[in-house]
Amino acid sequence: MSDQARPSPLHDEHVALGAALTDFAGWQMPLRYGSDVAEHTAVRTAAGLFDLSHMGELEVEGPGAGDALDRALVGNLTALEPGRARYTMICQADGGVLDDLVVYRHPDDERGRRYLVVANASNVDVVRDALAERFAGRDDVTLTDRSEQTALVAVQGPRAQEIVVGLVADPAEADAVAALRYYASVPARVAGLDALVARTGYTGEDGFELFVPAGDAPTLWRALLDAGSPLGLVPAGLSARDSLRLEAGMPLYGNELDTTTTPHDAGLGRVVKLDKVDAAGEPLPFVGREALESRAHAVPARTLVGLQGLSRRAARHGYPVVTATGAVVGTVTSGAPSPTLGHPVAMAYVTPEVSAEGTELAVDVRGRHEPVRVVPLPFYRRPR
Repeated sequence: MSDQARPSPLHDEHVALGAALTDFAGWQMPLRYGSDVAEHTAVRTAAGLFDLSHMGELEVEGPGAGDALDRALVGNLTALEPGRARYTMICQADGGVLDDLVVYRHPDDERGRRYLVVANASNVDVVRDALAERFAGRDDVTLTDRSEQTALVAVQGPRAQEIVVGLVADPAEADAVAALRYYASVPARVAGLDALVARTGYTGEDGFELFVPAGDAPTLWRALLDAGSPLGLVPAGLSARDSLRLEAGMPLYGNELDTTTTPHDAGLGRVVKLDKVDAAGEPLPFVGREALESRAHAVPARTLVGLQGLSRRAARHGYPVVTATGAVVGTVTSGAPSPTLGHPVAMAYVTPEVSAEGTELAVDVRGRHEPVRVVPLPFYRRPR
């Protein structure tokens, strides 16, 4: 672990719990506390507690905030209702993805003036600098990086609501948290602390993410751990987070998404809103629009697919995908054994002619061709 890696506001809590720490995107973060599989299983059956304080939080405010974001990102953010959130992306002019983001409109924002942009830890500087460049010359919008002052804690799993709502003393606030829709947020006092509570997540389970001032994070963490432990909640690290998101078919920047990849390549063309218009009703220009417009109906050179492993050896990032004759037709982006499903799973970019569901392929695992089958994403959906 690098000596230059920044400690999370919860660093001492992780050390006290015996976590194995790793350098992730310049932060010292918990990889695991004990067993990867046990932490993964706890999230699927009860709940897991995650430190996400390495994520970036960028405030965009002002009378032109919504319009500025519409021109900077591929999504239609002015269409967001107060308290709602949207998954979107920031792209280059050629359509390549700089980062995938979650943008929240503040619950009390009635005039489209206050947004929170949450960026991946590895791309905070890239996103901040790109937004600053795209906002240049506008006096109706301000951009503020709150990443250092903000901690983010997530509770994910079927008992997440029970745990979080149980720490909200005010009955009206408790009801509001319980009633939150997916990709929505509400302010509430949780364990006596002011928090923005969002019903989002990256595991395929129900769950909440809580934004609090960095100094309040240890108190919140301990309260959630104390309240949740009798219900099966365990602290969970980056390893379990990765296997959970893989089962849920969720992309990871640097694996499924990068600057050589467009949203359409990743099967996420739906996030690109080409129907955005300006005040005059004309198509709204946004960075990457021309390139993405041309890709919207074109046959992609490669397609992201799910692969079910038919043997015990798991495919890993970077392994070639091959046909029965040994011809290379793609590359694995993420792969691992699935604790929930009991067999290996992977995501891969392959050529369109081998992307149909049921196609039998193989992955070159250190010189040995391990059989796989193309299957729909996600691999796992939580019971309703």
